[in-house]
Amino acid sequence: MAKKATKKKAAPARPQLGDNVEILSAGEVIESPITDTLETNYMPYAMSVIVSRALPEIDGFKPAHRKLLYTMYGMGLLKGARTKSANIVGSTMHLNPHGDAAIYDTMVRMGRGNESLLYPYVESKGNFGKAYSKNMMYAASRYTEAKLAPICRELFDDINKDTVDFVDNYDNTMKEPTLLPVTFPSILCNVTTGIAVGMASSIASFNLKEVCDTTIALIKNPAHVIADTLLAPDFVGGGYILYNKPELDKIYDTGRGSVRVRAKYTYDKKYNCIDVTEIPPTTTAEAIIDKIVELVKTNKVREISDIRDETDLTGLKITIDLKRGVHADDLMLRLYKMTPLEDSFSCNFNVLVDGKPKVYGVRELLMAWIDFRLECVRRRLTFMLNKKRDQLHLLKGLSKILLDIDKAIKIVRETKAEVDVVPNLMIGFGIDETQAEYVAEIKLRHLNREYILKRIQDIENLENEIAQLEEVLSSQNKMKKVIVGELQAVAQKYDTGRRSEILYDVQEAAPETEQEVPDYPVTVFLSAEGYLKKIKTANLRLSGEQKLKEGDTMLREEEASNRDELLFFTNHHQVYKSRLSDFEDGKASQLGEYVAGKLEMEEDEQPVYMALLHEYKGYMLFAFENGKFAKVDVAAYQTKTNRKKLLNAYSAKSPLAAAMYIPEDTEVVLCSDSGRKLLLNTGGVLAKSTKDTIGISAMTLKKNKKVTGMYLYKEGEFEKPWRYRAKNLPAAGALPSAADIGEQLTF
Repeated sequence: MAKKATKKKAAPARPQLGDNVEILSAGEVIESPITDTLETNYMPYAMSVIVSRALPEIDGFKPAHRKLLYTMYGMGLLKGARTKSANIVGSTMHLNPHGDAAIYDTMVRMGRGNESLLYPYVESKGNFGKAYSKNMMYAASRYTEAKLAPICRELFDDINKDTVDFVDNYDNTMKEPTLLPVTFPSILCNVTTGIAVGMASSIASFNLKEVCDTTIALIKNPAHVIADTLLAPDFVGGGYILYNKPELDKIYDTGRGSVRVRAKYTYDKKYNCIDVTEIPPTTTAEAIIDKIVELVKTNKVREISDIRDETDLTGLKITIDLKRGVHADDLMLRLYKMTPLEDSFSCNFNVLVDGKPKVYGVRELLMAWIDFRLECVRRRLTFMLNKKRDQLHLLKGLSKILLDIDKAIKIVRETKAEVDVVPNLMIGFGIDETQAEYVAEIKLRHLNREYILKRIQDIENLENEIAQLEEVLSSQNKMKKVIVGELQAVAQKYDTGRRSEILYDVQEAAPETEQEVPDYPVTVFLSAEGYLKKIKTANLRLSGEQKLKEGDTMLREEEASNRDELLFFTNHHQVYKSRLSDFEDGKASQLGEYVAGKLEMEEDEQPVYMALLHEYKGYMLFAFENGKFAKVDVAAYQTKTNRKKLLNAYSAKSPLAAAMYIPEDTEVVLCSDSGRKLLLNTGGVLAKSTKDTIGISAMTLKKNKKVTGMYLYKEGEFEKPWRYRAKNLPAAGALPSAADIGEQLTF
């Protein structure tokens, strides 16, 4: 007898983890106080970002910068020739295992060719991009070369003299410094920005000589007035610093404030153009050009005929061609006010000192650096002192041997085992093991009178040097003198003069008076293919037939004022805003202006409806093919800024059947392709402030049917209007009666 087949129940799908593998506590919900979660998960991350990533320390570097520079130093790139950037990036990953792209980006910004730093630390070769241009990108690391800049000597000269602490790297295979023993306040000499968790840092750059002079003055007199020697920030891109003493004093005292920077330009009379050659550090050439182009297109600036980027190997250059009779200086004052040609650098001197973030004023920051440098000098002198003491100890042992060389030779010759040579010398001359080891290693050729006299002289020199080091170490004032000498040497060696010129007498542009737009009645014509004509109503009587493109038809004809605004709703669910005054007065014999080109619409984008607004009052009505109806307050399309394009102008859930602007509530008729009509009072529909609202269900449709149009109801159009009205929505409407059949006006 055949066995009856049983239907197996399908088991729920689950991830294949392997045989006999289970996820412990899968699906279990563990309740935990939010404070515990923050402490165990969020706080370690926040502290890691603050302490080990985003904020600079007293030596002026973030960990990523320090790891890169120390790797290059270890590769011998301070004195040697350049090497491929890819080699540097690969070696740096022994200290910074966060990806080659991040390391290379760090090196690029520290390179001379990128022009990000006032005093670059990397000598670059190849395309390192430009900080003042977002389009001038740097080449890949395999194509560029780099080495350390000469100023890096001031970062590493004392690093092997126990001046700073070393710690294990991430995998405990090598050591790296926690700080660099910089001989000058590098923290103030280059721009440094960083965003941490709950805090940020933005440090302006200052002239190296001014920083060194200020530090020296503070060492000599802690009450020194900072502004007497530190004139103002200095940026690699140059430009004009607009001098504001109260704001600068605020930065010096609190570490917070802003510095206004103006672009520098020259006027070329021969070609009637302005050449901008230096710009603020917070902007780019592209941002400046884009803003000026926008001002020209919106007719806010009419004096410019062309603008282009002429940057080349010689440096930045933005050329602005002027129209005839334009005063260049007056125009630039207006552009300073309206464009990033004048911008502010916001200061927030948030620095890590002893692992703690704090916002420092310039005075406080320099005093913290002086303390740091004093500790470095103390540790260096102590290291040198110990080395010389050890050397003196060896030479004193040697001196005892040199008094009776024959005895020493005899002890060595008569010692049977090599291991007994050192103990026998210790016994014979009363010296310790270290001294005996040193003596035992002396070559036979050195046992001459000349060598003996030199070693005796070395003892005297060492004793004098040790006495001098002990004297310096015993006095903080003498250690400060050492620091002063180092600062003076750095200032003399690396001073390149100020890049940013200080502008004490700041000339401002006169208050802008908006140009009066003439107001006169016009008639607006819009064709089906998107051509708009604006003709003065007074001239319309004398005009002939309106010219149209072959195959085009006139879609709209409406009377308006020259000051009215236009809203063009497009097939891409966007709306473009314009003013009638932006369109030139035309004639009947002209085709008009192509709206899509005039307003720079996207490819294949065309206007589907035009609304003429005298003011932002009234409603926009949208009828969709799926029977939905939306009423949007036209104020939703009003913006405080002069934006030309607004996204999501209406719902994209269903194709648009018709759009209409109404200044106040009225009655409209919805039409479907089944022939039905629905009379709808807009006052019964709640207006929305959301532009892309899907609306309400207004007209019920049979399968495969859709709404085809919408138009204003005219009193008396229907013999029995109640047939087409609905008490509740949605409604199907009604088929026109024989008396109501006729052509209807549609939009």
